[in-house]
This record gives sequence, C-alpha cells and structure tokens, in this order.
Amino acid sequence: MKASRLLTLLLLLQTHQRMTTGELAERLEVSRRTVLRDVEALSEAGVPVYAERGRHGGIVLLPGARLNASHLDPTEIDALLLTGLDHAGLEQLGLAAAAEQADRKLAARRGSGPGGTAPLSGLVVADSTAWLSSPSTADVVVADLATDLRTGRRLGLVYRRSGTSDPTTVVVDPYGLAVKAGRWYLVADVEGDPRMFAVERLASYAVLPDPAQLRPGQTLARVWAGLAAGVERVRDVAVEVRLRRSRLDLARRVLGSRLSEVRPQDDTWCHATVRYEEVEAVRQLLQLGDHVEVLGPPEARRRVHALASDLAARHRDPAAGQPV
Repeated sequence: MKASRLLTLLLLLQTHQRMTTGELAERLEVSRRTVLRDVEALSEAGVPVYAERGRHGGIVLLPGARLNASHLDPTEIDALLLTGLDHAGLEQLGLAAAAEQADRKLAARRGSGPGGTAPLSGLVVADSTAWLSSPSTADVVVADLATDLRTGRRLGLVYRRSGTSDPTTVVVDPYGLAVKAGRWYLVADVEGDPRMFAVERLASYAVLPDPAQLRPGQTLARVWAGLAAGVERVRDVAVEVRLRRSRLDLARRVLGSRLSEVRPQDDTWCHATVRYEEVEAVRQLLQLGDHVEVLGPPEARRRVHALASDLAARHRDPAAGQPV
C-alpha cells in the first residue's frame, strides 16, 4: 500500500510540480504528517523532492526532473483499452482504481496541449449511463463474471427471460460482455445461434469443464454488432401519429430511433412514423399523454384506445364515480 501511495505522490508532483501538504493529504487520503514522512523517505532514496517552508511553501519536485513512472501494469492497460466505459462501468469490472492510477501516470507525461493550451482530455467527459437510469440490481457480480469468462469455458446459466417470472437453465458458449446505456449483457452462442443475456436477469451461473465452442472467424465485437443491429432493425409495424410540435424534443427522447419521417402539419402539430416490433408496443406512446394521437393502422389506434380506457377506469374518483 505504501509503495502505491509513494508512486501516486510522485505522479501528482510530476503533473503539478508543486502542491501543498494539505492538497496531497486530501488526494492521498492520509494525514499531513504521513505526507511529510513519505516526502522524507523519497528524498532519502535520492528522489529530487523536498518540502519548502513558509506562506507559499509546499512539496516541490525539482524542475525538469522526469521520473520513469509512466509504465502501466496489465490491469491499468485493461482499464485504458476499455474505451467508452465511465467510472461506474469500470467500478463494476473492478478496474476503477487501476483506471485512476493509469490516468495519473498519463497526466504526468501529458503536460499541456499544443501552444500551452489545456489538453482535450480535460475538456471532454464520456458517460455511458442512460438518463434517469436506476442502478443495476443484478444477482451476479459483473467483475466475477468477467473473471470467469477468461477461462474460455462454457457456462451454465440460470436465466429469467423478459416478461417471465421463473428462470430456466441454458448452456452457452460465451464471447464476452457488452455494456449499452449502463446495462450489461452476456454475449454468447446457444447451439451455434448468437444471443444476448441481460446480466440483471441472470440469477446464477456455473463454469463448466468443457471449452467454449465458438464459431470460426467470429469475435465479440462482430457478434455484438449483429445482435444490436437485429434489435434496431426488427420493426415491422409502422404507426402513423400526430405529435404536438412543442413536445417533439420529448418525443425524440422517449422514442429514440423508433421515431422517423417527421413532417410538419401546421403551427401546432406534425405527422410522424413510429416503428415497432409489434402492435402491443404502442403502449409506449402513453408516456406522451395528450401530446400524441395515433392515426393508424386501425389495430394500433384501437389498442391505444383500450389501454387509455383501462387507465381512465382505474383512476376514477370512488366518491364521485367519475374520472379524476
């Protein structure tokens, strides 16, 4: 632990050149006395670092000193190669600490941008979590699953399919994990057919003795791309709707890529097409309340009418016998 702390102290100083004892104590989560002892130990070991006293004093690394502290260990390399994962995703994989340490090492080497400008990495943040999403309540720990996937063996899953209450068992040949909008998926073949399994519905799993039988030439990236494209592509029901123009941004957030072919009608309304896998999926449009009207096909309009009538009936005022 002390060796790791000393390395972090050096990296901080290489990045900032000078920091107060209080700043270092806060970043390292130790006392100021511990920081001073660490500085003394480094100085005795020949590291060009010293403490300056006085009002503007602090811990200083001699100007021009370049420390050979930028080497990355395997877990830090893994953290950096997982491009696009935010802190929450890295934490679920058990790589958050490694990512922070790798970032410190790169910051120590990076310095400022061209012409003394701020580096771009300090001006852009990537967050893969969906808006208003709740934390995952999966029974399976993602980091444990990722570790077991390294064995390259088959898995026996106890998995609950969407819309069902009881889990079933299935043997899969796994390719790996994918994360989309903060949700984790196990990507695997079932008897040679590609499938994705939501980790939050995975009750348990077992590593089997047999090696995974993956299809030749297939990789995790290729299989996931095909599965994701299939989810986006299978939309055979085209529902024509009338949308309030003032709520078009809300409709785009709710409907995503399902919304297409938006055509202005007048100052208040516009026409649009919403594509679904099945008619039953039009229940999603109820989220838009009175800002939407389904025009067709007739079965979609009837389904929305039935759903809205059921909602109205269940929200009647018991005293007045009328809808609230």
